[in-house]
Amino acid sequence: MGILTYLLGFVLVTNIILGISIVFLERKNATATWAWLMVLLFIPILGFALYLIFGRPINKKRIFTWDKKSRQEVTRQVQMQMKALNEDEFNFRDRGQPMDDYETLIYLHLRNDEAIFTQNNHIDIFTDGREKFDALIRDMEQAKNHIHLLYYILKHDELGQRIADVLRRKSKQGVEVRVLFDDMGSRTLKKRYIKRLRNAGVEIEAFFPSSILNINLEINYRNHRKLAIIDGEIGYIGGFNIGDEYLGKNKKFGYWRDTHLRVTGHAVHNMQTRFILDWNQASRNDILYEERLYNAKPSGNVGMQIVSSGPDSKWEQIKYGYIKMIMSAKEYIYIQTPYFIPDESLLDALRIAVFSGVKVKLMIPNKPDHPFVYWATLSYCGDLLAAGAEVYVYQNGFLHAKTIVVDGEIASVGTANIDVRSFRLNFEVNAFLYNEKISMDLVQAFNEDVKLSTQMTKKLYDKRTVGIRFKESISRLISPVL
Repeated sequence: MGILTYLLGFVLVTNIILGISIVFLERKNATATWAWLMVLLFIPILGFALYLIFGRPINKKRIFTWDKKSRQEVTRQVQMQMKALNEDEFNFRDRGQPMDDYETLIYLHLRNDEAIFTQNNHIDIFTDGREKFDALIRDMEQAKNHIHLLYYILKHDELGQRIADVLRRKSKQGVEVRVLFDDMGSRTLKKRYIKRLRNAGVEIEAFFPSSILNINLEINYRNHRKLAIIDGEIGYIGGFNIGDEYLGKNKKFGYWRDTHLRVTGHAVHNMQTRFILDWNQASRNDILYEERLYNAKPSGNVGMQIVSSGPDSKWEQIKYGYIKMIMSAKEYIYIQTPYFIPDESLLDALRIAVFSGVKVKLMIPNKPDHPFVYWATLSYCGDLLAAGAEVYVYQNGFLHAKTIVVDGEIASVGTANIDVRSFRLNFEVNAFLYNEKISMDLVQAFNEDVKLSTQMTKKLYDKRTVGIRFKESISRLISPVL
């Protein structure tokens, strides 16, 4: 009896100390704070363990490091562009739409993320996995200097093996090959896959790998980015991971609808820097910021910024960009996302847009890959329906695209979903695009997907069963910690 009393006392004191830490020291979002306090209150012992795994704040000190020369050069370019924008002296090559109307969005990303604006890029859009990976493999086959790959999920299946065969062959030809994968996202990756790559001279590393006894203390902070850079000249960014399911071969999900970009032009410089920062965090063999890694040439007229966000930052860079885009809309906003769990600021921005006469169209998948996340998504869709937005449910497989288009003038494509995890917990990267043609191509893709979707009306939503309402309520309650 005495031991039990001491144990209960220890748990109580620990919970109090942890609760004080969450409220007064960590300065979490208020909703997340209340969610964790409820967990600690109702399941004290298990709740404490869950907090250590999922709620512990990340150590933000020196996660990503720069060399002094490169840091100074980026700062110089950012300050120069911000000054030119402030003084209305920025040299836009195309003085028409959409550059002039979105100077403040460009300025936001410069100030909030040091995302250098480039305007000499060419973009190819992929919405089909087979086409995307065929193009990527063709480009890798032509590599002469280096291949850099960063993917959240890397699988040892047919596509993963096809990629590995190219990487091993190019490495033996003298091309520097580096592969970075997320340790949790790629947790099914076989050790023999990694060993075969290393034996061929490929450098391959895991981001935030598990430590003692296969326990991963950074399990809640994952690198969700997807980047590929070939010879510093060609870059890929978007939603596709490496695995057969992204080719539509998984029976559960069927056809996989995603959005990915192939980029040439100076924006590849910024994608390369993002890869180097992530690689140097994970590897002991740091990459130097050498000129040969920044070999991109002017290639088109698309203006764009590569914007990163993550739990290492005080500000939520990509979310701020989303909100700024939404608030700038005059006619319409088209959104495609597999998960729709916005915080109040983004949800309010969408409501305000609808109430201001802006047509808001949201598209989500028709099936869950994470049940609780899906039920929470349906709950928030109900909020938008009540405000007057249009919600579409994609029926032709699984929708995984992370795309926003505003007024057919600006767009964002990348890895960040519209959910709390992408905004605050995951390391993400998006391309913000300032170009009418690319934006209208994305609008056309959205409209084609509408033909393969059913519209969720408010009348239909209100008819959902008591069971579904209960699932939505529970999922929404815990959505800040999903």
